[in-house]
Amino acid sequence: MTVPPDDVMRLTALVAEQRQRLDDARDRTAARALTDIATGILVDRLGCSPAEALGHLARLAAGTGTSLVDLAADLVNLAADDPLAEAARRAADEGGPVASPRLAEAAVLHAEDGDAMAAALLDETLSLSDAVAAALWALRPDGALELVGAAGFDPLERGHWRRVPPQMDSLQQRVVRGGAPIWWPGGPARRRGLPPLTGAGQDVARAILPLSADGGCVGVLEIRWAAGLPGFTPAVRAELTALARVCARTLDARPESADEDRLLDAAAVLTALSDAFLLLSPVRDASGRVVDLRIDRIGREVPRVTGYSARSLLGQRLSHISPQTALPGGPLDVSLDVLETGRPAEAEWSIAGAADEPVHRVRIARIFDRLTFTWDDGERIGASGALLEQVQRLGRIGAWQHDLVSGRVMWSEPTFALFGLPASARAIGLEELPGHVEPQDRVTVRRFREQLLRLHRPAFATFRLVRSDTSVRQIRAFAEPVTDPSGAVIAIRGAYQDVSERYHSEVALAATQDRLADTEQRAEDQERLALHLQEAILPSTDQPVSAFGLDVAVRYRPAGGGQLVGGDWYDAVVLPSKKVLLAVGDIAGHGLDAVTGMIALRNSLRGLAITGAGPAELLGMLNNVAYHLTGGTFATAICALYDPSERSLRWARAGHLPPVLVRDGDAGLLPLPAGFLLGLAPDAVYEEATTSLELGDALLLFTDGLVERRDIPLDEALQELIRLAGRPIGDAERFSDHLLDGTIANTNDDTCLVTIHLR
Repeated sequence: MTVPPDDVMRLTALVAEQRQRLDDARDRTAARALTDIATGILVDRLGCSPAEALGHLARLAAGTGTSLVDLAADLVNLAADDPLAEAARRAADEGGPVASPRLAEAAVLHAEDGDAMAAALLDETLSLSDAVAAALWALRPDGALELVGAAGFDPLERGHWRRVPPQMDSLQQRVVRGGAPIWWPGGPARRRGLPPLTGAGQDVARAILPLSADGGCVGVLEIRWAAGLPGFTPAVRAELTALARVCARTLDARPESADEDRLLDAAAVLTALSDAFLLLSPVRDASGRVVDLRIDRIGREVPRVTGYSARSLLGQRLSHISPQTALPGGPLDVSLDVLETGRPAEAEWSIAGAADEPVHRVRIARIFDRLTFTWDDGERIGASGALLEQVQRLGRIGAWQHDLVSGRVMWSEPTFALFGLPASARAIGLEELPGHVEPQDRVTVRRFREQLLRLHRPAFATFRLVRSDTSVRQIRAFAEPVTDPSGAVIAIRGAYQDVSERYHSEVALAATQDRLADTEQRAEDQERLALHLQEAILPSTDQPVSAFGLDVAVRYRPAGGGQLVGGDWYDAVVLPSKKVLLAVGDIAGHGLDAVTGMIALRNSLRGLAITGAGPAELLGMLNNVAYHLTGGTFATAICALYDPSERSLRWARAGHLPPVLVRDGDAGLLPLPAGFLLGLAPDAVYEEATTSLELGDALLLFTDGLVERRDIPLDEALQELIRLAGRPIGDAERFSDHLLDGTIANTNDDTCLVTIHLR
């Protein structure tokens, strides 16, 4: 469902306003509690009503130019004369706010749980000292410390330090045993032999204090700063010591439930997998119906992506943070189905709610009785995903994955198109695949499936697919098992490729060869067939390159005997970047294998070229295509990118003969960058060269059939070509005819010549 941009903006503004009101209300809670205490003191001292006491306090604040909160804190400190009052006096001596310790005390006293207590410490006082994290451990009867609240710690770290056993030599356990705080200013050189610290290292300041109540230790408080400190001022020491006593009195020391254990485990796993996730629990009405979701844990990247602080997200309902989630068909509706069925699903969601924000593809899954939302960066998905799908369309390839753990089958969008299905249709799994092919091919598909699912081996197969419109397409499938770190197979991942056109060409070629096998006109017919294949397989470019100052002439000469059809190919096409892709290649061998290998490499290079990669990188990717996907194809090739704005040619070669540059009537070979032939080994690296061209230059790209002869060495044959090309060019077409007529081929190899003339 598409929401009008104006409606989205109004919803966003409403959410922002509500969020600000909520933050303000939280900030006022501690101040109101402190004011109430001061009012009660005045009622007792003055013998007046609460309203009169509050009015007197307000008039006194106005008369002295002091805020009501600061005045209330002063009054409470005078009346209490406790460690917090002493901390306030020390803060005043150091120029700090005297109300801070009392505000923190009020916030801690009104906190609902340990997490809220830790957040209150950071929000109300410790942030003034650049503290970034706080954690509370409760001491259990067995001597272990159990984490009961934290703020500023990511879920993975919470999971690591959820329980600190008594045998572990940690700073927290040292505080329990010694009963005294540890003030660690940071810096690895300041102390050696430290026990394990929470967090990533020893270069940040920490304060670890005992939580003492009734003469005994009931837990530990840890405060962490963003960096090292020169030391802890008396005011900071006094304030934290006093607040530790407040936490000890208010801390709920009951063991966390098994449900909370599962929550922490799930959050730790999610943190290890993704920086962008939400862990949510269902909110039910009186009848038990799920009406919303509450955010229990978040990944570290969520505040950056959403624009909401962690404090504004944790504990809030999803629809309050992002109202568009409750729209029909939105993430909330999808979540209800996931909760009920247990099957993971996806939903589109503009998380921050603004009209100009990218739409994220959120993956929703159930874990225990909760839900997880995970996603990647929306802009990166938008760019790389669109590019991948475009490459798949160019190669008529559709990717798929079968999750063996959940049973879920995932298809890319081009896969639905290959099967003639709408994108909203259900993906077809391996178990169902035999029901969608021709009856004669079902055995092949079953063997393909068995090799993957039972034998756990890579497999490929070719079969005739019967699409939903009853049309039949020839499909090539290849797939491999996916294992987890332990080696267990957890999924099957592969691709389908529509090879119908190639198949029809092969069938037509085979049938034609059979019909001509016993006729007296076989030689003439084979020559004509080769020319037809040249036109069908090597068509003219989609865009004329003449508009970019290039005059391109192509000559293709089939072999003179034996199997006429070979694997020589060329390409000259204008890319979206306005650069011109120039390529020539030679597949080893003849016949259908060479033709099909040529088709695969030529089409793959076209598809890969739109990624913007350079010639060397393109040949590296094309080498992996030849090695992994074409069944033993070996080829030589030259790949070049011509930039008309600079008249520069970037090029790389894979075992191919060098180009010939003709300038002012002189011809010569270009220096050879390194690069061995395609398909020989995976992950090959190719060198790249850059050649500056001038108006009037001509560049000759050719296959070895143009120069190779049985009676002379290759070097001499190349020198003969250079002498033949050393003349004024004039017209590219006539110049190509001149070269083709002047060379003698006697190796029964195809010849491809591409002449590029800069006008």
